[in-house]
Amino acid sequence: MVLTASVVLPIRARRRQGSLGGLLGSLLGSLLAGLLLLGGLPLQPVRAAELLEIQLDGLQLPLDLEELQAWSKDPSRPRGDLGAWFDLLAPHHREGLLRLLRAPLVRDRSMAQQLLQSWVGQRMLASMGGLFSTEKGNAGPLMYSTLSDLLLRQEEVTTLELLRALPSRRLTVNLDGVLELAARWQSQLELQRQSLQALRRLQLPEGTPLLPLTDGVVLASGNVGGLAPESNPPRRLQLTVPYRREPLQLQLWQPTLPRPGTPWLLLSPGLGGSSSQLEWLASALRERGWAVLLLEHPGSDELAMRAWLEGRRPPPAAESVSDRLRDLQAVVEAVDEGTLPRIGSSVVLVGHSLGGLTSLLAAGLRPEPGLARRCDRALDGLPLTNLSQLLQCQLPHVPLPPPEPLAQPVAAVVSLNGFGSLLWPQRGLQQLPMPVLLLGGSLDLVTPPLNEQLRLFLPATHPHSRLVLLEGGSHFSPVRIRPGNQALFQLGEELVGVDPGRMQALILSLSSDFLQRVNQPRLGGVPPQRRRLGGARAYVLDRSAARRWRAELPQPPVN
Repeated sequence: MVLTASVVLPIRARRRQGSLGGLLGSLLGSLLAGLLLLGGLPLQPVRAAELLEIQLDGLQLPLDLEELQAWSKDPSRPRGDLGAWFDLLAPHHREGLLRLLRAPLVRDRSMAQQLLQSWVGQRMLASMGGLFSTEKGNAGPLMYSTLSDLLLRQEEVTTLELLRALPSRRLTVNLDGVLELAARWQSQLELQRQSLQALRRLQLPEGTPLLPLTDGVVLASGNVGGLAPESNPPRRLQLTVPYRREPLQLQLWQPTLPRPGTPWLLLSPGLGGSSSQLEWLASALRERGWAVLLLEHPGSDELAMRAWLEGRRPPPAAESVSDRLRDLQAVVEAVDEGTLPRIGSSVVLVGHSLGGLTSLLAAGLRPEPGLARRCDRALDGLPLTNLSQLLQCQLPHVPLPPPEPLAQPVAAVVSLNGFGSLLWPQRGLQQLPMPVLLLGGSLDLVTPPLNEQLRLFLPATHPHSRLVLLEGGSHFSPVRIRPGNQALFQLGEELVGVDPGRMQALILSLSSDFLQRVNQPRLGGVPPQRRRLGGARAYVLDRSAARRWRAELPQPPVN
């Protein structure tokens, strides 16, 4: 599938928004392309569309699609009113329009159809309904049915071919609505930039790791945590569970000299992630004396995401939380009963993203009342600056198992880029009796730290709970791709953040300190501090420091 992300912008919009121009172009192109992949039931076109109408600031700009089609074939000679309109556009905007009109919208129709069947796809379509319309209202179902019909007859469909085939005389694009989305996006980026500046001004002492020698050697070698040497690979285990067709696949990273009485760690990847992406962390924590079980969640792992990309299933989303939660319960019970090796009598739940959310649920949290009402407000527009809201708002439709204690006590929870602001807007972590480490990145727009970590942390009551912000960290900082493996998605620097290796050194350093203090409570919690390691920087906050940071923010974080 190819999503085109270039679009023209009327000169009036460029004057009004200034630096929003480039961002708006990408937003509108992505929204239009996304809309074309979502929709309703197949219908047969009865007539071709003639006009593309752009609404902006009370004005309406009609474009003749026949003239637009002729211009796409010969851009040097625009016909009719197009010539006057194009004179108002910068050259790179004209080039963007040309690419948008000529480029295929979709190369894999199976993938698009699977996306349509998913809850997330349907919510995206509903949220975009106010941006694109025909004489009959929301254009989503009509655009999708037309695209479906075209794909029955041809392998690829361009934007212009789709527009010309629409069984409606006019398609209207609400550019004011797109401008509002762009402004919200830029506002969130500015808020996160200002919040980082406020954090830098916070009076925090310089801190050092509890294990400076080990961390220093690992960082200097360029192999943060590393992968298991061939002489000491993890032990591969399977666990048969009644709710899955195939056994759960696990890796046991057991230290050479286990420490009696030490909790063991249960490590859970994020949505679409695999256990191999977190092997670096499991290996490094084993080197520090911790027994780690690294879990693969079938149905919401990398294989499931690849199956969606190949058009063989809907994209995995929050419907997987119920089985993920059962996975954690089953693994802890199997360790306690001896079905799996008895590696400890208490457990620390560690998870990335959706794995972090599931860990909080397994520790005993359940959504506060009123989630559906909060989601109606949050999804009134596209949640482009907090994509985790789509997953949170699917949970009212997911039957979660009743809350019950795990077979072993939960000694602590470590949530890397976790979320839950819509699930626990008032109480946050307040109901959890164990220490929790919430870690986020200053560049994370999937689970932005102000809403998804700070907001959860402020009500926390355990004195050893900590909030950590990685300066330059992103949602994908904890993920490591094996050498020679190809990532499913190629992400730009703005999504990857600062060198992931240096971020992972900090994640390892801080999580090791936190776990050491869980094992030895007399040490107290990790002191509030700034921590530098290998040129990267993190801020460690207790509840008092988090409140001081919250008081310095330029505006309240909102969903």
